[in-house]
Amino acid sequence: MNELSWWILGACLTAYAIKLCGFFVPRRVLDSPTMSHVAATLTIALLASLVTVNAFTSGQELVIDARIGALPAAIIALIFKAPYLVVVVAGALAAILLRASGLAA
Repeated sequence: MNELSWWILGACLTAYAIKLCGFFVPRRVLDSPTMSHVAATLTIALLASLVTVNAFTSGQELVIDARIGALPAAIIALIFKAPYLVVVVAGALAAILLRASGLAA
């Protein structure tokens, strides 16, 4: 195995260990209002960061293409308090429709 394989294996084991630690968190901590608020906010923050990075960049360059159309669709879905998966699908469909219609590259 080369050096990159060891790094990948180490990252996988670390991610698995972190996930395994979640099983040892007491139920009272998971059911607290603070944890519920953090979990809800974290989902929106992750979506916002992913959309920003994926909508405006390609490698090291800034680009504007059909992916930018996913942003308004995702915002509308979030305004209507759609589940995370629905927000992602709405954004993907908007990008597909823009590309298929020829309005964006």
